[in-house]
Amino acid sequence: MSKTAIIIPSRYASTRLHAKPLIEVNGKPIIQWVYEKASMVKGADTVIVATDHEEIFNCVKSFGGNVEMTKIDHKCGSDRIAEVAERHTDMEYIVNLQGDEPMITPDSIDGVIQALKTNDNADIATLLRVIEDKKEADNPNLVKCVKDKNGFALYFSRSKIPFERNEGEAVYYGHIGLYGYRRDALFKMTKLNQTMLEKSESLEQLRALESGMKIITSVVDFKPIGIDTKEDVEEFKKALSN
Repeated sequence: MSKTAIIIPSRYASTRLHAKPLIEVNGKPIIQWVYEKASMVKGADTVIVATDHEEIFNCVKSFGGNVEMTKIDHKCGSDRIAEVAERHTDMEYIVNLQGDEPMITPDSIDGVIQALKTNDNADIATLLRVIEDKKEADNPNLVKCVKDKNGFALYFSRSKIPFERNEGEAVYYGHIGLYGYRRDALFKMTKLNQTMLEKSESLEQLRALESGMKIITSVVDFKPIGIDTKEDVEEFKKALSN
């Protein structure tokens, strides 16, 4: 039987915020917040944390979650989840949910799964949001996307795309780093060499596009809070209190 799995890659050695999966907010570590959201997804059969560190492994075990150890030297989250997926031959659809997105909504994750299952031409599915503040579109830390009329991604960039030659005509979409893969697409993606565009923009999804893979997008109406800095932790606390 083909299963749908949500795999949460979780590294201990973050460059900007050390051991961030274990930072507690309102009595729960961030990785638990993410795991509990994933567990609410109706379209998923299983949720697994993929980690390279014993402390994260023990933390997930302590709150009753599923967790597997992976190699330390993976270059990206996709490689880490591919290692886990290889052990489970019944996984046909695999969601890569970042371990630092505690505000992600279960409905959005379900949307990625359904987009993948209902678009036979799609290798990968991901999420976008409309950027309301155009100043935000200038931020290189917010990845932008342009898509075709059928919702397939044409390009992702840290630059402001499209270029607005005629004022008021452009719509800007921000990328939310949640991916759904067909099994064969995940293994294809992780075995491809890095491409020029990927290296230039430091965006692994460009490896897929440059290699001819198709990425279907879904537009959602929420702004996620990714935990990368101490300020992000405080913003998450503020969001919970509201």
